[in-house]
Formats: sequence, structure tokens, C-alpha cells
Amino acid sequence: MHSDPALPRQTRSFIVLAALLQGGLMYLAQKGAEHGWWPFSGLGGRVCWYTLVLTVPTAMALSVQDLRDARFWRHAAALSALFLALAAWAGWNATGAPGLRSSQVLGPFGAALAIGLFVALPWLQCRLAHGNWRAPYPALFEHAWQNALTLALAALFTGICWAVLYLWGRLFALVDVHFFRDLFGEDAFVHLATGAMAGLGILIGRTQQRPVQVARQILFAVFKGLLPLLAFIAVLFVASLLFTGLEPLWRTRSAATLLVNVVVLLVVFANAVYQDGEGERPYPAWLRRMVEAGLLVLPLYAGLALYAMGLRIAQYGWTADRFWAGLVAVVAALYALGYAWSVLRSRGVWLGPLRGVNMVLSWMVMALVVLANSPALDAQRISAASQAQRLREAAPELAREDLAYLRFDLGRRGYRAVQALRTDPAFAGDAGAVAELDAMLRRSQRWNTHRSAAERERTRLRDADQARALIVPAEGGTDPGDAWWQALVGGRLDAGECLQPDAECVVLVRDLDDDGRDEALLCSLAGDRHAQCRLHAHEDGGWEDAGRVGFWSAGTHGRPDLRQALRTGQLQVHHQRWPALSLGQGTAPQHLEPPPATADSH
Repeated sequence: MHSDPALPRQTRSFIVLAALLQGGLMYLAQKGAEHGWWPFSGLGGRVCWYTLVLTVPTAMALSVQDLRDARFWRHAAALSALFLALAAWAGWNATGAPGLRSSQVLGPFGAALAIGLFVALPWLQCRLAHGNWRAPYPALFEHAWQNALTLALAALFTGICWAVLYLWGRLFALVDVHFFRDLFGEDAFVHLATGAMAGLGILIGRTQQRPVQVARQILFAVFKGLLPLLAFIAVLFVASLLFTGLEPLWRTRSAATLLVNVVVLLVVFANAVYQDGEGERPYPAWLRRMVEAGLLVLPLYAGLALYAMGLRIAQYGWTADRFWAGLVAVVAALYALGYAWSVLRSRGVWLGPLRGVNMVLSWMVMALVVLANSPALDAQRISAASQAQRLREAAPELAREDLAYLRFDLGRRGYRAVQALRTDPAFAGDAGAVAELDAMLRRSQRWNTHRSAAERERTRLRDADQARALIVPAEGGTDPGDAWWQALVGGRLDAGECLQPDAECVVLVRDLDDDGRDEALLCSLAGDRHAQCRLHAHEDGGWEDAGRVGFWSAGTHGRPDLRQALRTGQLQVHHQRWPALSLGQGTAPQHLEPPPATADSH
């Protein structure tokens, strides 16, 4: 089994100091964002900073052997240049318009970058050890699992250290000594301590080889015991499809995810059992046949997953989530074909071609990570074009949720697509569609609840004429009158989000309690699946809040368009036959529940 040479003292110190520096640089970014320092004042600058700080020092700590090795520093420089370019592109994509949900762009970017770095790191480590890119497969395998377990150990060590510090602070707080608890909660301490703990965890993983190898052997033993069972389940499921057909599979609406998970699990388990391919054949012959059968049906799983995903895309178009899921499914299909081919081409050595398959596919994964986070394969561009085309095909009708997704979840590309729709011939001639597109472009948040109370108070309208221009009466309805408008903008009535400049609200004026005086129902059209309304009523010569009501449209098929219903005033009043009841002065009024259904009622 491969074992790294003993690390020099300077190298061990470098590992801890690099992690400590990471913590300090993360703290600097936090303070810079708070005070508006360059480059932290903009999201793009923070994305580049965090990407470099989290990736390059980690790669250096995991791979460093000799600080005098020029190749080590060239690797660090090359990784920095590549990650900086990818981060700059991701930051550009996630900015450029108010209210963009940057996490929808940056979340997949971060995950893809972590996977790409994990796959690339064994190649870099082998080049440091052997001087060229012709890495022996046993060394690649050793480095990959060593890196995974070292990172897991570092995370565990950091968690244990923080648990001890938490106990320390709480213990002294029992005797009113709060210094330690306050110290451990300081931002500077949190960042620096976490960096130091992570660095020590990586150092332990890299220097205490024997415990890590024992943990890996235990893990591999678990995989070895479960691989035949997993292969049997995979084969049994394929056989069951001969009797059930594929229709039940499509009805689950999550078939692709489950099928890809089966491929991933079988690939990981098979790798753990195969290891470097130099040991004795595992299992008796009949169990090896079972494992081989499981690997042979993997292309069927991958093919069904791709077909299910293709049906979804054909029906609803591309989204960023479907793009990344499709990319994962393509990679899973390549592994499935490669592993099935390894079974068929096995000669003498069990699954002999698996080495070449894993090495080739690792380079393909790295290439896909770079392409998918560059202009070559841009999830936001592809998704925005697809969703905009779906909206054009349904013109002049606009699905509010689809439009909001395009506006807020697809970064700069989605915002520009909504701008282009405004002048598109499919919508330009429809005043209602243009008004809705304009309202969506004006909005600064996808969900108004994301605003803080202070921000809502700062931006709300205080002029009655501006409120009249923003809040429209339902079709066929009447204006609630000057007194209501003045009470609304004066803050005497609960307006919810309806006085925000980007709000879209409707007011329905109707006598709801048959007292001869009209009430006003103010409703926010935040989405076509739900509407939040405030009821205002005449009390003692003025307007007062009477309550709130929410309308929800469950499901996705056959649901009413709540926004259209509110705009056209389709409000129905259902008077209860039985009043609310209470006992004495200590209980709240309770409404009667309907009797439970009986067999006869069906």
C-alpha cells in the first residue's frame, strides 16, 4: 500500500499556516463586504476571492511535499489562473440586475468546482511524485481515497474542537465568567480558529497514515459486503420491468434521479472493491458473476434516466437544474458504458480495463467542469433561451411563476431575456403582457417577504396618488374612496407589500358581512398559486384592519389562476350556518369542524 514519505518540518508548518491564512482571508472578506472595501464591495469580486481562498490553499495543503519543488508552485499558479477565470465568469453571470438570486448560479458553480478539483488533485500529486503526467493507476487510486479521508478527518477534527470550545465557554458561563464564550463568538476568532483546526486536521490525515488506512480498510470491507447485494437489486429491478412496463416509472416524476443514483452507487462500490486492480479476485466465482451482471445492466439505467430527463425537457424546456442534472446523467452514462465494457473485455484480470476507463473518464469530468462553467456550455444562457421560447409559444399569456424564474433565477442572462420579451412581436402588441413584463422587471425581489422591515419602511409609498397608480380596483369594482387611500398610505391600515414600488396588487370593494357598508379586500398578486389579502372595514366612522386571508391553489393540474380571478373580481362569500362557540371568559371562540365522513356517505 502506498505511503507518502515523512513530511519535512517546514512542510508540516506550511500546511497549518496555509489553513490559518485561509481563515484570515475569509475574515478579511467579511469585513471588506461590511465596509465596502474593494474588491469585496461587489458580488463578482467576492466570488473570485472566495473561490481562490477556498480552493488553491486546500489543494496546496493536500499535495505539498517539498516547498523547494518548482512544480508545486507552478501547479498553484496554474490552478489560481484557471479558477480565477472561471470565478470571474460565474460572478458576471450572477450579477447585472437587481434582485437576482445569485445562489442559483453560484451554488452549482461551487459544487462543480469542488468535484473538478477533487478529480484533478491525484493527477497533480502524481506529477509531483513522478515528474510527469503518466500516473500509475495504483498511485491515483491511493491519492484519491487518501484525499477524501483526510478531508473527512479534518471536518471531524474541526467539529470536535468546536464542541470542546463550546463546552469551555458554557462551563465558565455557569459562574458568570463570560469572557471565553464572548471570545469564541468573535468573528475574527471563529475564522482563525476554524482555519487552524482544519489545517491541523489535514496534517493529522497526511502524517498519521496507519489510522487512515485502517479506516479505509473498514470502509472498503463494508463496500465489499454490500456490492453483490446492490448488484442483485439492480438486476432484479431490470427483470421486474419486463412485467410492470415503464409507465409506473414515469409516473413517479423522479425516476431519473433514482436511476442515476443506482449508477453512482454501483460505480463507487465497484471502485472500492476493485481498488488498484492488483490484488486477488474478490468473491467466489458465482458472486463475481452477480456483480458483473449488475455492471452490465448499468447502461440500461443510464439510458432510462436520460430518456426520462429528455421527456421532462421536451415538455417543460431547459432549466439550470435540468442542465446540471443532464450533465450528471451524461457522465453517469459514460461510466455505465465504460464499466459494462470492462466486464465484456475482461481477460485474465477481473475487470482489467477498469483502470483505463477510470483514467480517461477522470479527464472527461475535468473538461466538462471547465466547459460547463465557461461560455462554451453556459447553463444560464441555454436555460434562458429555452424558457423565453416557451413563453413566446404561449403568448400573449404569461405564466407568472415561469416569468419569475426567468427574471430572478437565471442570473444576468435571464434578466436580459425578460427585457427582450418586452419588445418581442409576440408581446409588444398586448398592453397587458407588456405591463406585466414591466412590473416583473421593476421588482427587486422574487418574494417580497425577503425584504427586511426597515427596508420595507424606507421604500414604501406615502403619496395617495402614487398608491392609486399602483393598486388597481378589480374589474367592474369601485374605488374605495379618498378616506381609504389616506388611511392606507398614512399607515393606519395594514398594506402588506402593496405600497412597495414593485408590488402588484388589486383591491376588491364589496359588502361582505351584509351590514350595508362596503369592505375593502387588498390582495397582493405575488404569484399565481397563492394570494395574500388584507381586509379593511368601516369602524366608528373610519377604516380599520379587520383581518387577513390567504388563498392557495394546490397541485399543478387544473388549478385556477388566482391572479386572474382577483383581477376580475371573482370573489365568492360563504356564510357559515353555525357561529363560533366559547365557554365562559377563558376560552377563545372555536368554529365547528365538519363531521367525519362515513361509509354510507360514499
